[in-house]
Amino acid sequence: MNKKLTLGAGSLIALALIFAGVTILLNRLVRNWRIDLTQNHLFTLAPGTDRILAGLKEPINLYYYFSAGTAEQYPQIRAYASRVEDLLEEIAARAHGKLRLHIIDPQPFSNAEDRATELGVRAIPVGSAGRSLYFGLAGTNSTDGHDAIAFFDPSKQQFLEYDVMKLVYELSNPAKPIVGWLSTLPVEGGFDPLTQQERAPWVVFSQLEQLFDIRVLHDGLKRIDPSIRVLVLVHPKHLDPRTLYAIDQFALRGGRILAFVDPLSEEDTSGANPQNPVAALMADHSSDLEPLLSSWGVHFDPKEVIGDAEDALNVTTHEGAAPTRDLAILGLTRSSLNPKDVITAGLSSINVATAGYLTPEKSVKVQFEPLIWTSTDAAPIPASRFVMLSDPATLENGFRPTGKRYTIAARITGSIKSAYPNGPPKGVAPIPGEPPLEASVKPLNLVVVADTDMLADFLWVHEQNLFGDEIIQPWASNGDFVENALDNLSGSDALISVRGRAEFSRPFTRVERLRAIADQHYQAKEQELETELQQTEAKLTALQSKRNDKTALILTPQQEQELEQFQLDRLQIRKQLRAVRLSLDESITRLGDEIKVINIIVVPALFALIALLIGWRRRRRMAAPSRSTTSSSVAAGSPQGHSRGGPAP
Repeated sequence: MNKKLTLGAGSLIALALIFAGVTILLNRLVRNWRIDLTQNHLFTLAPGTDRILAGLKEPINLYYYFSAGTAEQYPQIRAYASRVEDLLEEIAARAHGKLRLHIIDPQPFSNAEDRATELGVRAIPVGSAGRSLYFGLAGTNSTDGHDAIAFFDPSKQQFLEYDVMKLVYELSNPAKPIVGWLSTLPVEGGFDPLTQQERAPWVVFSQLEQLFDIRVLHDGLKRIDPSIRVLVLVHPKHLDPRTLYAIDQFALRGGRILAFVDPLSEEDTSGANPQNPVAALMADHSSDLEPLLSSWGVHFDPKEVIGDAEDALNVTTHEGAAPTRDLAILGLTRSSLNPKDVITAGLSSINVATAGYLTPEKSVKVQFEPLIWTSTDAAPIPASRFVMLSDPATLENGFRPTGKRYTIAARITGSIKSAYPNGPPKGVAPIPGEPPLEASVKPLNLVVVADTDMLADFLWVHEQNLFGDEIIQPWASNGDFVENALDNLSGSDALISVRGRAEFSRPFTRVERLRAIADQHYQAKEQELETELQQTEAKLTALQSKRNDKTALILTPQQEQELEQFQLDRLQIRKQLRAVRLSLDESITRLGDEIKVINIIVVPALFALIALLIGWRRRRRMAAPSRSTTSSSVAAGSPQGHSRGGPAP
């Protein structure tokens, strides 16, 4: 008996050691295996991320700075930091040694803190003690170049993967992207024939020159250099057929385009004549990019300006005049900006003036994604009404909102066909050695904005003179929009494909729904209490007003009865309010208990049942051959036994 017990204990110890060894072995062998069962595949990297990682030629160091101790009191930051760390580790594991991840908790007054600041990671003061919270990512490449995500903003968590891979891509491709700039407006500055003086470039152009290698192009070009990553078109108007055809072929080769068109460009000075100002007003100030826009799947009507009563800004027509609401000058806020696209996510406001609107061409199969739109209190206004318009208030006359939103800017992607299916237009010779393309070699990636005035300084920046220096202060996000668009379009196809995804932090929608129902109930009861209180006070006031003697401050029996009834009603309603709150808490607690039972009992039991079924089926398959072998042996052995010693028949 003792021997059996000793063997049993030894077997248990052996099994425990085997189990521990197998666990350690599996942890090392399959630690990179992943099964993403989340609804929106939050932990699955985009295919573009894998392509960027596969293209890394030299090692890149990533330094993830997170102040774990400082963040102890902020559960939301801690949860998001864990998500960031998981993503970085997953990306580093996929890079096959080309990404070296360093996780650092910078302590106050340490070398790590100094290094974080040097690389561009920003400290955020938190708490009453003013402690510093570091929560950012810095990267360095083999040529001593560095870049950083100064702080991981939880409000932009849907673009976490894009922001990280953008950092990696820019470190692996440190050269400035080349941007071709073709404009009929004086955006880049130059000589002004009207004033006979040099004019400064617009602020947006000056800022872009610091980030990109901008090459100014001119009308009449025959070919767009393939080294140009993005082509910017500002107010294209009466372009030479050679230029239109060159743009068409550039788009078919997979070129990226950022186009600004306008039904009425305020900055268009064509036809200006100091001797005849009326002629300048009557000149055509609309863009014209046909037949290209139609072939790209975009419809734009240059004869209509969009008006919006909800987003209209107040303007001053002349000095000393009172501000007047202008339906055609719009201040578009976050509700009019696409939060799911990296170009517009995070922007606060966009200002436009006499803008048009865009609609998809149904005959062209492309993806049309609105980026900026109006409110539902909008409607088109004929552009002819703005000729010699002196009072913007007159635009209100006859304005009837249609109840739908109009797209002011959109992203268009997909395969397209040439706007010149029969070859180059008349008088345009094809480029030697380059056969004309009739369809896309690579999908088009296009952003179109139905306004050019948004680039002008007056719509988004203030200039102040401070001790002789010009200080630029933006009051809208127009410049950020253009920078984001070029930043996104100038990246690789792989980076552009890394789009935003659902947020990591998902609310308990059912709990919130229960709370909303209870809040409605609670508010109704609260309003009922307030109504009864007002009614009772009104009755008491009426009763008191009928008393003219000196005992007006003494309550009559009728008043006493009214007051007692009010107090009873108030107590009863308060009890009902407490019951509503208690019912809410009970519903939420019951839901939590159900989730716990499912997670702790039902799910493990289900997995155990599945495991038992799999084991049972395996045992049956293993036992089936042995039974058939035994039956065959018995059948074969019976005649032999009979012939050897069995009784004679």
